[in-house]
Amino acid sequence: MIGRSLFRALMMSAALSAAVLLAGCNSDEIGSLATNAKANQPVPPRLLAQIDAKNMDLQSPILIRLFKQEAELEVWKQDRTGRFELLKTYPICRWSGDLGPKVREGDRQAPEGFYAITPAQMNPTSAYYLSFNTGYPNAYDRSLGHTGSELMVHGDCSSRGCYAMTDEQISEIYALGRESFFGGQKSFQFQAYPFRMTPLNLARHRNSPHMAFWKMIKEGNDHFEVTRQEPKVDFCEKKYVFDAVKAPDAKRDPVFDASAKCPAYVVPDELAQAVREKQEADEAEYAKLVAKGTPVAQLNTGIDGGMNRVFAARVPNGNTGLSEGGSGLALLTTDRAPGTIPSTVNPPHGPVTSPQEPLTASLTPTSSSTRVAAVAPAAQSGESDGFFSSLARKVGLSSASTDTTATASQPTAPARPKTAEARQPRPEGSTPKPKAETRQASAKPPLKPVAETAAAAPATTNSMVAGAQPIVSANSFDNRFSAAK
Repeated sequence: MIGRSLFRALMMSAALSAAVLLAGCNSDEIGSLATNAKANQPVPPRLLAQIDAKNMDLQSPILIRLFKQEAELEVWKQDRTGRFELLKTYPICRWSGDLGPKVREGDRQAPEGFYAITPAQMNPTSAYYLSFNTGYPNAYDRSLGHTGSELMVHGDCSSRGCYAMTDEQISEIYALGRESFFGGQKSFQFQAYPFRMTPLNLARHRNSPHMAFWKMIKEGNDHFEVTRQEPKVDFCEKKYVFDAVKAPDAKRDPVFDASAKCPAYVVPDELAQAVREKQEADEAEYAKLVAKGTPVAQLNTGIDGGMNRVFAARVPNGNTGLSEGGSGLALLTTDRAPGTIPSTVNPPHGPVTSPQEPLTASLTPTSSSTRVAAVAPAAQSGESDGFFSSLARKVGLSSASTDTTATASQPTAPARPKTAEARQPRPEGSTPKPKAETRQASAKPPLKPVAETAAAAPATTNSMVAGAQPIVSANSFDNRFSAAK
């Protein structure tokens, strides 16, 4: 065991020394790779205790879900029963753009959809502390001609198309991803949503031009929620396909192409039934909300992204923009934010999205020349592309050409303020969520052939993200990074 740990440390040091210097979400000078210890920071003791208390292993697979409107990032981790359970929720310090998918380079949109994060997408030499590349555009995005590059999750609370955390948060998230790779996970799934996919949120945004796309990625959300397993993601006919497998009489697995006709495939019958029950319950609740006149969310102009209230409450002239807080509201009464807020942070412009929920935490202006001290690493993560990419090459893993540096600069031109919405409902994070009774799908349900022509899915679809593989034998370093990306 000691020998393996020493070998791993030596390999990590060698990879860091040989890694290629990459720029981050906007170029910045990067220190010497040989002296960069950020990527090797251990998982904090407090979080290790939570992992153990939740019947998880440090190196078990992870999965990340992110919600713009609530400005929250969730890290899920596989427990010893094989199910994913929520480990920790991190308030997002800053995200940019509007609710909706990214379409083109330079539109400042943070992406939405399903993406796979491989070791090569982790960047320990980011200009914004640590980061990982989301993998945008994926095959679905490319099939629609969508463009963009270097869309990251990184530190420094600064974004222009990225999801920005505090340095302490990204350090912790990064460490969790690193450990999952060393445990055998070949990629972890990153699910990015405009908001929590509840009937209330869908009713509030029913007039959005993005609704067809959101309903399509909601299906992947539903697959995850009824199984607590990472959904397998494919794409064809410019749409997402979830948990597709070959038919019982097929001789080979179906081959998917984002721009081509869907091949014949099947979906496990019990899984399909459980998802159908959840969707029927959600649709019934959605219809009730619409019938009783749930106000439609106002279309926003001139507001660039959002910020969790826990951070907006601590920034001079802080504003949540398009975000509404989520469960992070509980932190508003604490003395410190979950991480260090840079003095250069540029909050969204415009009124608070939910006037009924004004910021109640201290708004005392902080010195623009100092950084706001953070609470003990409540959340950390990391960005490491060059490191793991080099590491992968060291052990024979083919490298993928992925953007691995963060590109976030502060927006300088103030946007036009948004007018407050009339009779806007309370944020979903502060209201009871409608409970839909759904049946739990078993781990290995029987298969049921499905009509592969079922193209009732929206015309606009988001692309695939190959799910993280089950834990493999970790008795050799080579095994951990031997699969193709």
